[in-house]
Amino acid sequence: MSMQHRRMHRGMDDYKIIKKIGEGTFSEVLKTQSLKDGKYYACKTMKQSVDSLEQANNLREVQAMKRLSPHPNIIKLHEIVFDEETGTLSLICELMEMNIYELIRGRQYPLPETKIKHYMYQLCKSLDHMHSNGIFHRDVKPENILIRQDVLKLADFGSCRSVYSKPPHTEYISTRWYRAPECLLTDGYYSHKMDMWSVGCVFFEIISLNPLFPGSNELDQVSKIHNILGTPDPHLLHKFKQSRAMRFDFPPRKGCGISQLIPHCSAPSLSLLYKMLEYDPEERIEAKAALQHACFRELRLMERRASTLRRTIATVEGAQTTGTPNSVDHLWRIARQGRRQHHVKHAADPLIRRNAGLYPGELPKLNVVIPAPKISSYPLTSLPALTISHHGSLPTISSKKCHSRLAKPRDEPHRQAFKGYHIPPLQRKRGGY
Repeated sequence: MSMQHRRMHRGMDDYKIIKKIGEGTFSEVLKTQSLKDGKYYACKTMKQSVDSLEQANNLREVQAMKRLSPHPNIIKLHEIVFDEETGTLSLICELMEMNIYELIRGRQYPLPETKIKHYMYQLCKSLDHMHSNGIFHRDVKPENILIRQDVLKLADFGSCRSVYSKPPHTEYISTRWYRAPECLLTDGYYSHKMDMWSVGCVFFEIISLNPLFPGSNELDQVSKIHNILGTPDPHLLHKFKQSRAMRFDFPPRKGCGISQLIPHCSAPSLSLLYKMLEYDPEERIEAKAALQHACFRELRLMERRASTLRRTIATVEGAQTTGTPNSVDHLWRIARQGRRQHHVKHAADPLIRRNAGLYPGELPKLNVVIPAPKISSYPLTSLPALTISHHGSLPTISSKKCHSRLAKPRDEPHRQAFKGYHIPPLQRKRGGY
């Protein structure tokens, strides 16, 4: 630990600095360990000093994190540390594993589409929560989207703004590559819809492993957007307030289209991507509507099933505390046995099947032949065997599992098969601020 860090963190006596994990224009991020509970945290230290703890609590970033917490997809603020002597402010937040940029950097093959959808669903949830609480982020980019064990959390609220504040807003906001057209073509006349444009850019980057609009300056940024999406209609440009920095005499272009750049992308994902990257902010999809898109149908179904299971367990636990039969152990025992094995076990005796009342109406019809003599007249060691004839209605049960180690693993697709999926990597510094 350098002397600079010791001087900077004299007010952080309860934390041990492990290492530096990131740095931005206005802050640096350190990995720290609490001396109280031994847990690891991310410490974001502001480069600009503040005058008092009251001023620190009134900072836009601090106010936003307090208002938005708790939410499973918003980074959690653990503690505020203010050093009165130096005026240094540090935000102690939960520690994540990596950001999206670090996740996709250097990858040769795309992530599975199911995992990409899972990440984007969580990102849309975080923005829906923000926008519903009257805040928009204004700097959504891969570096500000953190991941730990496939849980995604949005971070860095230093640029956020109230959705109720009247424009014009700050013009040069957001990182250039993820800046919406209305931010580029107007004098600060934009809204929370700019966040959804940024989400679309992040969505494409996770799929293709390359940025969508890597402009080197403002004019080049607009040009790259037009090269892919085409030049907007004149009536749309008239909706934008004339900008002092840029004229609207764009040469007509049709645009190559996003689908040409990611031919392996599924139709639902591509549909959502186009809705996020609508040139007209009024036509651009909202975060709440994006969560209901067909792209996330399977995820919504899984959530409903998980919610139903939680309610069922809560009901059974409540019944157990009141002395009602059917314990939680019995519920989980049925789940562990497996649905098919449970059917076979209880289908052998119609009386057991009827009395158990399990899976009514879903058991296959079985031909069950039981010897006529009473079971009580036989010794326990010489009970007659049951003959079950299913006439093909039940599949053959094999002891070999589909994931046996003897099975030959599926060959990894050759890299040549993905040749058309990638844009050549750019030999330039990532987008400016």
